[in-house]
Amino acid sequence: MRPKRHETTGSGDLFRARLDQIINMKHELVQLAGKIDWEFIDGEIAPLYSDQGRPGIETRFVIGLLLLKHIYGLSDEGVCERWVYDPYFQHFTGEEFFQHDFRHERSDLSHWRKRLGDKLELLLAESLRVAHASGALRTKDLARVTVDTTVQPKNVTFPTDAKLLHAAINGLTRLAKKHGVRLRQSYLRIAKRAAMMAGRYAHAKQFNRHHRELRILRIRLGRIIRDIRRRIAGDAPLEAAFSWPLSRADQIRSQQQRQRGWKLYSFHAPEVECIGRGKASAPYEFGVKASIVTTNARAPGGQFVLHARAMPGNPYDGHTLRDILEDTQRLTGREIERAYVDKGYRGHDAANPRRVFISGQKRGVFGRIKRELRRRSAIEAVIGHMKAEGHLGRCYLKGRAGDAANAILSAVGYNLRLLLAWLRMILCVVILALVRTIQPAVKSAF
Repeated sequence: MRPKRHETTGSGDLFRARLDQIINMKHELVQLAGKIDWEFIDGEIAPLYSDQGRPGIETRFVIGLLLLKHIYGLSDEGVCERWVYDPYFQHFTGEEFFQHDFRHERSDLSHWRKRLGDKLELLLAESLRVAHASGALRTKDLARVTVDTTVQPKNVTFPTDAKLLHAAINGLTRLAKKHGVRLRQSYLRIAKRAAMMAGRYAHAKQFNRHHRELRILRIRLGRIIRDIRRRIAGDAPLEAAFSWPLSRADQIRSQQQRQRGWKLYSFHAPEVECIGRGKASAPYEFGVKASIVTTNARAPGGQFVLHARAMPGNPYDGHTLRDILEDTQRLTGREIERAYVDKGYRGHDAANPRRVFISGQKRGVFGRIKRELRRRSAIEAVIGHMKAEGHLGRCYLKGRAGDAANAILSAVGYNLRLLLAWLRMILCVVILALVRTIQPAVKSAF
């Protein structure tokens, strides 16, 4: 169903507090809400919904909650809780009167994220449009960009063999209980103790005892797998429900720590990949690779993120540069004249390789290009802010679709944080100019 505006009855409005009488209308969050084109966003999202059925939630309400969540780095539950007592949040989502309770469910945010999908790029484009309209971003800033990749870690623990085997036993046991499949024995207590002792023995470097606990876990997991397959044999619905979990459990049971090729690093999140980044503090990270494109020079409002995308499969950086640059040009509407990358992009497939400059390159680097190439490392600070202040540092959303949505929304939240700081600075400059204008007149009066 198509989202419609929430209509309130006018009988009780006489005794309700209007938000424009409570809040400061010059606040940066109020100004940002006035600059976003909510009607354009609603028109782009409308084809995803039907005009029939019960009226849906207003587009501005849910989109506003998603933006607020990533601006302030809150969870779904946290942004819904703060909305109840923060009048600025309520004004940002289109409310006219102060509300004392949250009218909807927290799960509505999850449903909307799944429904929007690729349309989330509209929010990134809108953040850039608002930045350009506010003077924080100039058109010439879009011509020279910096491209880099990072890892968006998933919300999983470090995948040791003992942890994976224990998680597979627990997962199959829960699924069997859910579908009414009665197991001969669940081995939950044995598996819990074996996983705990395996970690202790490994820490104490008693590896013979460590491997003995791993064998216990593997044997018990194999018994559960065979028991479930015997009990669901011939039942098509149960076989379909257990097909993917059993294949994951088989993979975890058979894989070894140092084997080459594809491995499973999480039972509940099979999309997790092991990505080596060469860092001394974290040689390997478990999640998905993400590509970030920023302006090379610092725009008046800061260094904005022009494009963000999750790249499953851990592709080579150089093989992704052509698509990233093309998507960035489509999103910004400005042709990229120069792109600056690190040494991980050597052997790239860009359409115009002479316009791509790699860190450490000497040929063709002089004058302004040399100064802009030194600015390449500034993207590391942007990625650090996206991880520390936003949700790029740990993705809590489910599946590959959740990884893609989290990368884009983290970029939107970063851009809007820069915009709020820009609007706050403009307000301070205006107030300071007024004070300087009034102050001489007051002195002359006395």
